[in-house]
Amino acid sequence: MDSSSTVDIDSDPRVTGEYIRQVSSDTGTLTLVGVVHDHPASTYRVRQVVKELDPEVIALELPPISIPLFKQYANTERCPPVFGGEMSAAIQAAATGTIVGIDRPTGGFFQRLGRNLLRERPSLQTVRNVVSGTVKTTKHAVTCRAAAAVGARTSIRLEVDSPVSHDIGWADAPDDQARDERKQVRRSQSFMNAFRTASRSQASRLEDVAREEEMTARLLQLREDGDTVAVVGIDHLDSIAERLNSVGESASSDGVCER
Repeated sequence: MDSSSTVDIDSDPRVTGEYIRQVSSDTGTLTLVGVVHDHPASTYRVRQVVKELDPEVIALELPPISIPLFKQYANTERCPPVFGGEMSAAIQAAATGTIVGIDRPTGGFFQRLGRNLLRERPSLQTVRNVVSGTVKTTKHAVTCRAAAAVGARTSIRLEVDSPVSHDIGWADAPDDQARDERKQVRRSQSFMNAFRTASRSQASRLEDVAREEEMTARLLQLREDGDTVAVVGIDHLDSIAERLNSVGESASSDGVCER
């Protein structure tokens, strides 16, 4: 299994290999696209990668039950769509009908999270923070499903999330968009390190490990159906790529016969 961190789709500064990883196997190529949510550079990158690679499967860092809502967001003549950021933009750009959500809440995620909690036995406050975060994300996923149900029966498109505000927009030059995106990545990492308490940081780490384990497992399954493009938050990009590579290396070593 091979990986590359310098996959250039075109010469546009928003679509360099900085936030793209590829992992190949006999069944197909898995392309991971890292994004800053709702950022114009990320949305542009996702659209270009999906259009150029034309994969059989689009995997999104979304709860599976929220996919119908984002499909509704993508069903518009507006390009990119008004709602749903880079996720609905990926759906809109896709020629494939196989669009799947790979993020929590799912049964696999809860099982992995439970095992991690039992193994590490964190403080009671950390457990409370984990439970609080999980309940919040589950409620949000259910809200997305309800909004999709309303949209399916009416012409109303309910905006579940307000788009994240950025200092730059579509009218700005590509170089400026790419530069601002890198600044947003650094700012986000610094903010989390500076303002999270120890228990919240541990809770977030436990949740992220379970999420990344589950997303990796789902991507390995999906790749059996052919080439796949997965859209994930930049904070998860390298971790998921490393997990995918470690699975490939393990499989390769298992197949070596010593004489």
